[in-house]
Amino acid sequence: MSELNDLYQEVILEHNKNPRNFREIENATRHADGNNPLCGDALRVYVELEGDQVRDVAFKGSGCAISKASASMMTQAVKGKSKAEAEILFDEFHKMVTGQLDAETDENHLGKLKIFAGVLEFPARVKCASLSWHTLHAALTGEESASTE
Repeated sequence: MSELNDLYQEVILEHNKNPRNFREIENATRHADGNNPLCGDALRVYVELEGDQVRDVAFKGSGCAISKASASMMTQAVKGKSKAEAEILFDEFHKMVTGQLDAETDENHLGKLKIFAGVLEFPARVKCASLSWHTLHAALTGEESASTE
């Protein structure tokens, strides 16, 4: 388990230091603001839809390393997917970080996102890892905000 924890920490630190898709999308079809009052994380997720496909997705904001890394990896995972596929990833990710899905044994589409299964060891950080996902979900469903309250 130590190797997995080391990998978890390494991935979190890398995506925090060099977040992918950390930018605004000027012509975003949708956007939503996310807020985690417990930790102070705040971000905006931008989505550019082309029909039913997530043509581009990005985020801006500030937060802890876990929050930023999760948002970074989320944008990589959903870019090019249909809205339905992005919603499946949202559901599976949320279930994984809350202990309702075992990413190693239960069928899922998480791929590299499985690294966040380690957040279960830090219950206070589950909301940090899931904030960007709830914000993406809000944007995809036409809402303008999401919170982990």
